[in-house]
Amino acid sequence: MKLKFRIPLSLTFIVCFALIANAQNKVGIFDNHVDVGTNVKPGSATYIPQTQQYVISGAGYNIWGDHDEFQFVYKKMKGDFILYTRAEFLGSWVNYHRKVGWMIRKSLNGNSPHVNAVEHGDGLTSLQFRRTAGAQTEEHKFKLTKANILQLERKGNTYIMRAAIYGEPFQVDSITDIDLGDEVYVGLFVGSHNSDVVETGVFSNVNITIPYKGEADNRTQMTLGSNLEIVEVASGKRNIIYKVPYSIQAPNWITDGKSLIFNDYKGIMYNYNLATNKPSPINTGNIVKNNNDHAISFDGKMLGLSNNVKELGGSIIYTVPITGGTPKQVTPIGPSYLHGWSPDGQSLVFCGERNGEFDVYKVPVNGGDEIKLTDAKGLDDGPEYTPDGKYIYFNSVRSGSMQIWRMKPDGSDQEQVTNDEFNNWFAHISPDGKWIAFISFLKDEVPPGMHPPYKHVYIRVMPFEGGDTKVVAYIYGGQGSMNTPSWSPDSKKLAFISNTDVSEEK
Repeated sequence: MKLKFRIPLSLTFIVCFALIANAQNKVGIFDNHVDVGTNVKPGSATYIPQTQQYVISGAGYNIWGDHDEFQFVYKKMKGDFILYTRAEFLGSWVNYHRKVGWMIRKSLNGNSPHVNAVEHGDGLTSLQFRRTAGAQTEEHKFKLTKANILQLERKGNTYIMRAAIYGEPFQVDSITDIDLGDEVYVGLFVGSHNSDVVETGVFSNVNITIPYKGEADNRTQMTLGSNLEIVEVASGKRNIIYKVPYSIQAPNWITDGKSLIFNDYKGIMYNYNLATNKPSPINTGNIVKNNNDHAISFDGKMLGLSNNVKELGGSIIYTVPITGGTPKQVTPIGPSYLHGWSPDGQSLVFCGERNGEFDVYKVPVNGGDEIKLTDAKGLDDGPEYTPDGKYIYFNSVRSGSMQIWRMKPDGSDQEQVTNDEFNNWFAHISPDGKWIAFISFLKDEVPPGMHPPYKHVYIRVMPFEGGDTKVVAYIYGGQGSMNTPSWSPDSKKLAFISNTDVSEEK
């Protein structure tokens, strides 16, 4: 016998109303927003989907001393995570200690323990924290001022703040032994430092990353979820256009600007239509174990692939029409990792291991004798032609760290291009020939000859003729983020992959 229960209409209305109210309180990726403190002048929070920005207004006496008052846009989270945003104040300020930033709190009580990464109205940038409920707030001041790039990472009871003025590398500080419990309130905040005044902050490129559990190296299997992103090089505006709970890698921009090509962790190639925001598989016949070393010919008609063939030594290079078809084998042995085409479409350049050494090679597009272009001891990798065909750029450890080099197409006149504190990989020349983009690993995280996934890395650009470098994207990624050419045809944007453990997101 089945028992039937009828829910009273009034109760149904109350439940539905509660669900609607809760949904209305959601702000973008966050679950709710609230004025923390007692009798705080009401604030507000709005998410703009078209620009992926958060506009948050808040009042309150301060975020300091033994209690806080501010507007908080938050979600509850457990475990380790990395918070990232570009934060700006809107309008002129009343008090120079108005504040914007990231905050992690044990509770929503005004006197709660917390850690926050904050920029003040006068430019002061600091890591602030309250160790226990009602304790006095402490502060680590950064040397830089007016930082608008704020990152806050939690590793157990250690909190790491990274801050930068957009375009520059991070400065880093941290605090240990702050116990906020496993489940915490995480979010963006604005405080006016004046109970009678509401101040506003605008937060762009907001991202919460769940990092890889463990220490990643070149042997790490890529299992985390992926964000396909596009960044405007001039402004640094980032847009996540596609998210998946598995690994996709190395987007190439089609020469007509209408789509991107990437591979997934299984080795299947996809064409991602930018108008429909949908990927479709590319027919590559029985060549279906493709890695993230693939490149499009300058005329946009052909796609070069690097496919794992174990019995031939590993990665083997193939070519296939850009729309798909029957692949044609180019290199007879592996490992051979394709990175670029010559502008005339007659040659391919690749990184090949021969006799225990990785060097740069050139080979006719229809197969034939390989021409060895480098012979320095150690790894030479990532070769790519300039659009005018006058140079081949590559990266090499010959100087002691991984730096960008270039040479003539016959291998002559090899010269170093970058020389800094980072390990720089995979130089990509913009189609207009004016810029070089590359990915930079931190030396203290990665040895010179390695480019693992799941690291804090920069995407940087520098003028082709030389000059200062600029960080255009601060990302969690590395291997597979930008291995091969990813400039838009108009040289204004770059496509790349960032990573997060989607299975752990709430």
